[in-house]
Parts: sequence; C-alpha cells; structure tokens
Amino acid sequence: MSEDTVLRVNKLKKEFGGLVAVKDVSFEIKSGEFVGLIGPNGCGKSTTFNCISGLLSQTSGEIEAFGTDISQMRPDQIQKLGFTRTFQHTRLWRQMTVIENLMVPPRNPYSPNVLKSLFMPKTRPNEKMRLSNAYDALDQLEVPHMAHNLASELSGGQSKLVDIGRSLMGDPQLLLLDEPVAGVAGPLAMKIFNNLRRIVDETGISVLIIEHNMDFILRQGVDRIIVMNEGEILMIGTPDEVKKNREVIEAYLGE
Repeated sequence: MSEDTVLRVNKLKKEFGGLVAVKDVSFEIKSGEFVGLIGPNGCGKSTTFNCISGLLSQTSGEIEAFGTDISQMRPDQIQKLGFTRTFQHTRLWRQMTVIENLMVPPRNPYSPNVLKSLFMPKTRPNEKMRLSNAYDALDQLEVPHMAHNLASELSGGQSKLVDIGRSLMGDPQLLLLDEPVAGVAGPLAMKIFNNLRRIVDETGISVLIIEHNMDFILRQGVDRIIVMNEGEILMIGTPDEVKKNREVIEAYLGE
C-alpha cells in the first residue's frame, strides 16, 4: 500500500447464503481523490460500502485504510482512524436543531447544552472549538442560515446537506457517501457535488461516493469512476473513459 493510498480493497467477496453479492472487488483510493462508485440497482455498491465501513463482515478479501487492516474492526474503531460514512437515508435527530445535530458526532463531547457552554467561564476550550467547527461545516456547504432550524423543518435535499456537514465534524481523511443526492432536485444536487469538489480541493480529504445516475455523475467533476455490475467491477477509469465504454452502456441500457 503506497503512502498516498488511503483505502485499498483487495478481492473483496460477500456472500449471503448462496447469493454472491460482491465478488473479487479490488480498487484503491488515493489521498485527495474524488471517486464515484456507480452501477445499476442491486449491483453490490451498498454492500461494498457496508463491508468497508464494518457494518458487514466480508466473506473473504482484504480491506486496508491508512495502512491498517480494518477487515475485522468495528465501525467505531474504523471511524477513529479518520473514516466517516453517510447512508442513503438521512438519520438526523428531527427534534434537534441543525447545529445541535452537527455537535453530536465528534468524539469526547462535553456539555449537553451548546448555548450554555459559550457563556460558562469554566467550559473547556474544546467545546467552543467544536461549535466553531460546526458553523465552519455549514459555511463550507453554504447553508449557515439553517443553523437554528429544526431538522424536522428541512427538505430532503437540505437534510442531505446537513448529513454531509455532520460527517465532516469527525475531521475525516476519508469520506464515504451513499447516494447523497438521491431524491434531491437537480439544482441542489449540483450544488452538493460542487461543494464536495471544492472541499476535496481545499482540504485534501478523499471522497468515495455512490451514485446510481450515471449521466449525472459523469458531469460532476469526479477524478475517477468505479463501475460495478452484478457484484463485480466492470471498469475503472476517468469520466471520459467510462462514457465511451460499450460494456458500461450495455450494463445500464441493455444491448
């Protein structure tokens, strides 16, 4: 595993009884890369994510993150390495404000009351730093005006943005996003991708993103695209290379 490789998946296989959901999947993600993982419904994308993030144990194969074998680690152990993921369906605390949702994920929280922590003289400096980081995350995603809205008041697209902001609070080096624009209107979906591209360029974190809509992701400025079909990798290449590949077109549209 080279120094600039943050994730290496080697011959990953996952079986559910007699069903092989993922078969011999291998790829690497480099530091500062924005990579798309695409494929038709049921091709094994989310299963691959679940194995990488520790929610599922693989049947065989190797998974390394930051030079560490994470194949047998729990999700919380993997997260401590600098690894964060989101899910297709957002899981915000609906009766909490946006800023309160962002304050939950970081490790070692101190005060349960965010506002009191600003004015209590004995509050640890870390508390104020966490609040500042939460506002910075909203600024990065261009939604600071939503800080004090209840999560229950947000649209589906706004919830996706907050979920991404919450994932950034863990100060990740590698971010896995499971269909962050599924069900999101076109202009907001493009805004989400543009913000992610900017965050990758400005911070140097790596992003691996699942997207079902091939036409959409080909226009969004990712560095490379991994194409899966029927549990296997069909090809890995640049958006232009994927666009011209006949096998990819047939996998999506049929012969």
